[in-house]
Amino acid sequence: MTRARTDLHPRGAAKVTALVHEDVRSAVLGAAIRLIGEGGLAKLSMREVARAAGVSHQAPYHYFEDRESILAALCEEGFTILADRLEKGRDPSETPIARFTALARIYVEFAFDHPAMFRLMFRPDFVDIQRFPTAKACGDRAFVQLYSAVQDCIDAGLFPGRSQQGLVVLGWSLAHGLACLLLDGPLAMKVPDAALAQETVIAETLDVMRGLLESATLAGSSARASASAKPAKATPKSSAKAKRSSRRS
Repeated sequence: MTRARTDLHPRGAAKVTALVHEDVRSAVLGAAIRLIGEGGLAKLSMREVARAAGVSHQAPYHYFEDRESILAALCEEGFTILADRLEKGRDPSETPIARFTALARIYVEFAFDHPAMFRLMFRPDFVDIQRFPTAKACGDRAFVQLYSAVQDCIDAGLFPGRSQQGLVVLGWSLAHGLACLLLDGPLAMKVPDAALAQETVIAETLDVMRGLLESATLAGSSARASASAKPAKATPKSSAKAKRSSRRS
């Protein structure tokens, strides 16, 4: 049995305490996400988390007030991972529409890499993010990436007259809906589990999304060009003036 050292300098002892604290906290969070993946959110309890983490039943309460606090910490971690990926995935060498579509792919890929976390992050019935400022800030950091991608399109003159909010909701709805349908919905049953098949569905869907956005942009550009090419109609006053000038000559 390993015994704790008692000859440490106070500062060294504080470092050991902090390390133990972080280890236990990480063990609790790791156990919680495993249990969510195995049995879903409804069956998760503090006692089960403690058992799965290999700590006493009271240990989780030293780090988390209740079950919702554990779930909020997991949301914070999930949104941080998602935000980091979205930030790194914005390639300035790509067109604005290509960047917009790339963010949708990153979102779906995150859902597949962290399914239990993804299912939790958007469940206000289990965890009210508004009650946990740090988790909310991490969620806002991820969400602002979508707004920035849409703003890039608008700044480039794309989608004239379209609502920024509408475009954001469109992109988020498509990415989130595709992820949910593939993970838990009808597409999960209709599409084989083979990664290649799922990748094909994701690639084809996002390719259609990109094509529709590019087509809409081209249509808008053509309409503006046609409108500017039409000669201005003469007003009644200018027509009468032209006739009087013609008679005098």
